[in-house]
Amino acid sequence: MARVAAIDCGTNSIRLLVADLPASYAGPGAQLLDVTRRMEIVRLGEGVDRTGRLAPAAIERTRVALAGYAEAIEELGAERVRMVATSATRDAENADEFRAMVTETLGTAPEVVTGDEEARLSFTGAVHGLPPGTHAPYLVVDIGGGSTEFVVGGARVDSAISVDIGCVRMTERHLHGDPPTAAEIDAARADITAQVDRALAAVPGRDARTLVGLAGSVTTVVAIARGLTEYDPARIHHARLGYPEVAKVTDDLLTATRAERLAIPVMHPGRADVIGAGALVLRTIMERADLPSVIASEHDILDGIAWSLA
Repeated sequence: MARVAAIDCGTNSIRLLVADLPASYAGPGAQLLDVTRRMEIVRLGEGVDRTGRLAPAAIERTRVALAGYAEAIEELGAERVRMVATSATRDAENADEFRAMVTETLGTAPEVVTGDEEARLSFTGAVHGLPPGTHAPYLVVDIGGGSTEFVVGGARVDSAISVDIGCVRMTERHLHGDPPTAAEIDAARADITAQVDRALAAVPGRDARTLVGLAGSVTTVVAIARGLTEYDPARIHHARLGYPEVAKVTDDLLTATRAERLAIPVMHPGRADVIGAGALVLRTIMERADLPSVIASEHDILDGIAWSLA
């Protein structure tokens, strides 16, 4: 086995996976062997939709988290490291400052990937090890902070697109009240619907037989719907939610105050401000693609980055 380290730096969070890759003779069903997974909410993309720049405080929050990851990577003896940076750094005018900070802190430069590459990495991570009876073609959606990736495929990716409807971006653009007003929610829904329809016109998501949802917005909705008292990845991974459950959680989140959302046992404090928008993106995708349920996956772009190091 080879030990690798994958880092996914998105608009809202930065995550680390150190894992052992299976030997080449282990077969197509072989899985990564996790050594550690870590996540920090750093809100790197805070204000990017409005200013076009990464804020100095956001870069510093990311540097602190990344320094801790660099120590863990060295201690655990990872042989290869790949860091992927996504939506926020694609959009920022001062992305060079961010890249310089990462290179100094981590010792390797980040790859600011295109939306299409982000989508393909997410798909690779998500479809490894789906439960028996899960039918292709799959529509894999990765709801991030700044963007959402739509990927359709079976054994491989057939088509992919990234659109700018992440949970941070939609919150900053539309959902300002505490709780948001009906007019704010309607504006967010209209914006999201237009972008989802554009994505589904570009990739054949309406032909998919299975919807797989990735990232914190989806897994948090599942945890809330299941009534978990603490976040339990084993109970969330490959859990299936029907549309009525997603719709109810979305409505509850959008009509709750920030304090009420923070009181939900499984709510990460850094996600409480933006979870309503993330749930609304998921609900809208299910409506517009006419898909009655979603399977949540704890394996996503982070796992895809690790597999790319094989």
